Amino acid sequence: MTGFSGSAQSMSLVAFTVVATLTLLLCVLTGPDRDDLDEFYTGYGSLSPLRNGLAIAGDYISGAGVLATGGVIALCGYDGVVLALSTALSLLLLMFLLAEPLRNAGRFTMGDALARRMPGRSVRIAACAVTVAALLPLMLVQLAGAGQLMAFVLGFSNRAVQTGCVIGLGALMISYAAIGGMKGTALIQILKIVMLLGSGTVVALLVLHRFAWDPGALLAAAARGSGVGTAYLRSGLQFTGGPAPRLDMISSELTVVLGGACLPHITMRMYTASSARQVRRSMSWAVSCVALFVLVVSVVGFGATALVGRAAVTAADPQGNTAYLLGARAAFGTGASTVESLLFTTVTTAIFLTLLASVAGMILACANSLAHDVFATRVQEMPARREMTVARVSALATGVPTILLATLVQHHSLQPLIILSFCVGASALAPALVYGLFWRRYTRTGLLCTLLGGTLTVLLLMPGTNLVSGSPAAAFPHADFNWFPFTTTGLVSIPAGFFLGWLGTVASGRSRAVEQRRQYEAVEGWILAGAVRRGG
Repeated sequence: MTGFSGSAQSMSLVAFTVVATLTLLLCVLTGPDRDDLDEFYTGYGSLSPLRNGLAIAGDYISGAGVLATGGVIALCGYDGVVLALSTALSLLLLMFLLAEPLRNAGRFTMGDALARRMPGRSVRIAACAVTVAALLPLMLVQLAGAGQLMAFVLGFSNRAVQTGCVIGLGALMISYAAIGGMKGTALIQILKIVMLLGSGTVVALLVLHRFAWDPGALLAAAARGSGVGTAYLRSGLQFTGGPAPRLDMISSELTVVLGGACLPHITMRMYTASSARQVRRSMSWAVSCVALFVLVVSVVGFGATALVGRAAVTAADPQGNTAYLLGARAAFGTGASTVESLLFTTVTTAIFLTLLASVAGMILACANSLAHDVFATRVQEMPARREMTVARVSALATGVPTILLATLVQHHSLQPLIILSFCVGASALAPALVYGLFWRRYTRTGLLCTLLGGTLTVLLLMPGTNLVSGSPAAAFPHADFNWFPFTTTGLVSIPAGFFLGWLGTVASGRSRAVEQRRQYEAVEGWILAGAVRRGG
């Protein structure tokens, strides 16, 4: 039992159905022509800075981010707030360091940005492989989470029904990506972020109203409800199982800061801006939206612990992923009026749409990379209509295995998959982008070593972490092969990614480095200042 009334469940079901129908219709109406690649991949850069910024924030704030971050704040207090702030800091890093060079260097995909100075099919194929490796775990989390959300709100526990929801929602998300392209998914992201921030702000204000607008009273009540007292408001509650909790915390926050904003479904939004000035203004709006989200999710997370209590939060979900919903329901009160029921339905619908939109954006990023970086480069010049057909088929080829895998993992702890994506972003993509955009001597060998070596390091270390085995909350709670006792792999894999890039460049030889430097100087003006309009 979830404790939601029958009317609230009925309203939520109707709202879910209406949102799914309207957003699919929106994709059909805004879908690109069959032979217009620029419209499919970038939407012609037709979005204003405000709308593009909202779309970037919508892609950045995933369903897993809402549910998992709210849960960590509710269960771990101070450590959860630091995690939320790290997500905002990650977007700031993208804004000030990488956004403009990415927009100047790239055209459609991550492979375009990296191949600008190092042309070659091997670079594009490696970029595509790492794109899929980084986004597939997150897609599984979002898709499985959508089924769990429907089960939690609507009150059913039958596993076959949950699996059916995952399959149906997965088919809907594939349709978003294949039909709507970049512009269609951007409009869904805008709708999602407006609903999410609007409903979340109302919930946060209601939580503060319950405590007479006194944040100190809210924090004190949350500390009492946490069961650990003042330790809830100090650092260290989240990282207690390893031999070096402080080091584990630093590693986790560094992974989030470096990895979050370098994920391909975020960086592809840089290519939708029509100029460097547009990308700066878009990022300003995106950062503002994420900052508001951090404030909202912190208040709601503390409110869940203060109003419901840690025991009730963990009883609903051991990872705390339902804390945001529980906090919202508690803020509205037990005897909610029709207006309050409508507001709560808006909250659940916003999260539902967040999960849908997140997977659609990730499927689009993977499909674009497969079509443009792998298949289109096999021929000298692929016709635009054929490439768009390949992109849509690639969306199907990406989505179907994701749906099948999501049905297999939906009843396990999904936290390791979230961390896996961020680790790949921080250990492979972040070093590749930093070196590729700014280091003149960086060679193709160094780039391949960074992308493949950083990813392989993460994949080798991840099975030994705390989140996979060795604890009741792990993915395999009854096993213990915890030989790398940290929450993330970042402590080793991030330095390894940078080191392998340097080592590969050095091993290429001086003549190759000099040649690469000349090639970089030929495009340096394009990358750093947009001195020449980027072309095909």
